[in-house]
Amino acid sequence: MHYNTQQAPLPLPEYGRSIQNMVDYALTLADREERNRCARTIIRIMGTMFPQLRDASEQNHKLWDHLIIMSGFRLDVDCPCEVVRKEELSVRPEPLPYPSKHVHCRHYGRYVQSLLDRVASMPDGPQKASYLYLIACTMKRDYLNWNKDSVEDRKIFADIREFTDGAITILERDMRLPDNFKNATLPYVPGQRKQKPYNRNYRQYRFGKQYKNYGK
Repeated sequence: MHYNTQQAPLPLPEYGRSIQNMVDYALTLADREERNRCARTIIRIMGTMFPQLRDASEQNHKLWDHLIIMSGFRLDVDCPCEVVRKEELSVRPEPLPYPSKHVHCRHYGRYVQSLLDRVASMPDGPQKASYLYLIACTMKRDYLNWNKDSVEDRKIFADIREFTDGAITILERDMRLPDNFKNATLPYVPGQRKQKPYNRNYRQYRFGKQYKNYGK
């Protein structure tokens, strides 16, 4: 009895040992016409195993690529498309360019830092103050997620001053951040569209009244 552990490893295990034996048999055929017929038969069998590669016309060449790979790039047949070459599989991809921007505190993230840079260039006014309050609340919430203990407002204000290189200075008497963000109410920012609250009772009353007066 032959065990799989005693046999040669499969280049593509998803096709199984039977398909690999068919490919090995095609390598032993000396007649080119017979070898081509055998290769097309193997491709049809492989297509029944993976219909998503068989039905898509632009993906059919992957079956031929897999056939050539399973033969160790030694099967000489007339392929209907250009197949993969051995040197193409050994080419390493180019390294991805990772962002090199420095983040002061990773628990705040780069998004908060970019917001502070934009708000620092805004003119003083109620809109800038509202934006600063929203950013400070976001920073305090992120800090509490990273550190489950309490955090003082002066710590958040000191981080804002550090991130903006002293361009924004907030005093404790000028702003107070909420301690519980579940029931916190954020200020209205000028230019922001106000959304009306959903009144379920009013909708039931209005539609119920229409249904009651229907047909009168």
